Amino acid sequence: MTTPEPPGHFDVPPPPPAPPLHQPGLELRVSKRLLWVGGACYPLANIARVYTLTIHPRRKEAVLRFVRTLLITGAVAVTLSVLSGITMLGDQDTGSGLMVLVWLGAFGVVVYALVEMVQVLGAPSHYVMAVETSGPSQAVVTSRDPHHLNQLVGQIAHAIENPESEFQVRVESITISPKNYYFGDNVNMYGGSGNVGMASS
Repeated sequence: MTTPEPPGHFDVPPPPPAPPLHQPGLELRVSKRLLWVGGACYPLANIARVYTLTIHPRRKEAVLRFVRTLLITGAVAVTLSVLSGITMLGDQDTGSGLMVLVWLGAFGVVVYALVEMVQVLGAPSHYVMAVETSGPSQAVVTSRDPHHLNQLVGQIAHAIENPESEFQVRVESITISPKNYYFGDNVNMYGGSGNVGMASS
């Protein structure tokens, strides 16, 4: 026999599960007049421009850089070989050993340049949102959904005009080299020396 439930008692659904303590990716949020991109903080008052663009790999420059490296390395290797041949006429073993060393070094340089060129030629384009400040710094985020980036531009613009606005999104971070991509203007990118900290939602 079951006991009757007291009046006003309702079955309450269980609370939703707690979010995981650590979520992968990068956090982009606006809070208290600050824009946070991961661990970097940008005062909204210092933001000069927020816009979207597509960055493309510098494929032409990569090919030209490889050809230039190939020609310079070949010229240096031939010059050193001729000089070692002239100066080492009396000692053939030393001369031949030095020439082998020179050509092995030249081969290594050419292989490295070839790998670098192939990486740039195979790199994808990225649709990104850039946040420029009145100083030299810039934050860049990217997404597979261009509409999402356009929404972020609107949200940040709204937050600049409305000090009480706050929002938070989760994005995934990637790293690319600015020397391998066209970024339009000459800028310093967020993410460290030689790399760009980017995010993909």
